[in-house]
Amino acid sequence: MDLTTTRVHPALEPARIGGIELANRLAVAPMTRVSASPDGLPTAEMADYYGDFAAGGFGLLITEGTYPDAAYSQGYFNQPGLSTAEQAEGWRPVTERVHAAGGKIVAQLMHAGALSQGNPHRPDLAGPSAVQPLGQMMPEYGGKGPWPVPRELSIEEIREIVDGFAAAAVRAHEAGFDGVEIHGANGYLLDQFLTVYTNQRTDDYGGPVANRIRLTGEIADAVVAATPHDFVVGVRLSQTKVNDFEYRWPGGAYDAEVIFSTLAATGVDYLHVASEGRNWLETARLQGGQTITGLARRVGGLPVIANGGMHDPEQADRVLTDGHADVLSIGHGALANPDLPRRLAAGRPLEEFDRTMLQPSVTLANAKQWQTGRS
Repeated sequence: MDLTTTRVHPALEPARIGGIELANRLAVAPMTRVSASPDGLPTAEMADYYGDFAAGGFGLLITEGTYPDAAYSQGYFNQPGLSTAEQAEGWRPVTERVHAAGGKIVAQLMHAGALSQGNPHRPDLAGPSAVQPLGQMMPEYGGKGPWPVPRELSIEEIREIVDGFAAAAVRAHEAGFDGVEIHGANGYLLDQFLTVYTNQRTDDYGGPVANRIRLTGEIADAVVAATPHDFVVGVRLSQTKVNDFEYRWPGGAYDAEVIFSTLAATGVDYLHVASEGRNWLETARLQGGQTITGLARRVGGLPVIANGGMHDPEQADRVLTDGHADVLSIGHGALANPDLPRRLAAGRPLEEFDRTMLQPSVTLANAKQWQTGRS
């Protein structure tokens, strides 16, 4: 059955997250594109990239991971930053393009921690504990070989990280963003604190799940306090990681309840539950049949963004209609269909995602070359 011809697809209905109204429930997921200048400044090419999604009808855009400080946070060369006033000003043409097309945009603030493979600011890596990450660096993002062993962060450095996130959020507001998303997912620093095998600390940031989520909660507290009331603040979480597709929170639903309730208590506006490298159906199910996104809605009492295969109209309909989430974030499907919301509204078929558009690296220039080759 073609859902788009029998009724208005629920993903096309308006939504509200915190202080912003969304034209629909379709969001562009954060996707690393390593296409900023070497000093972290957004480019005209990036303004075109985000502007095209807004013009294509997406109600919400979440930027690629953006580093908040000039210490240990940068993960990739040519990654954009919000660590300086100059970088913040460089984002203004992006936010203006998105707003002119009727969209809303939030900046994802990301600290890579031990999964950094391109940081000109420091010669070494830092993480919650001196534990070598699993797997290999990602060649499509300029990496090669095993990850180095990080140095354990001190308490003073942890406090500096909290301050760095808050300062970057203030810069994001000044740059015209509608909000920020704190990246606590996919194996990066905040997820490293949450993950049992990368966090071997014996202080207040290690041990039980309430301690392992503490840093993410402190950052959320600081960002909410530093920004205006109507400035949206969200948190992205995941069980799986870019370097470990199999990991699950060891305490299952118990861990999830502690994590979601802790973050909801900080005053954030939404939770974004990601499915790194997997379809939502593969990572969302918990013991007893409930879904992790549905649990987040119930425990947190906040709007929840679900991720993973949400370009499929039938799955998108089911996730929204059955109460598993409020908004859907789309990655590969959006890359192949920057006008996906308009296609969905018109009942037009979607283009299949072609992985060669991200080869040999995930730059916007390579994607543009791929598009030129198809025309």
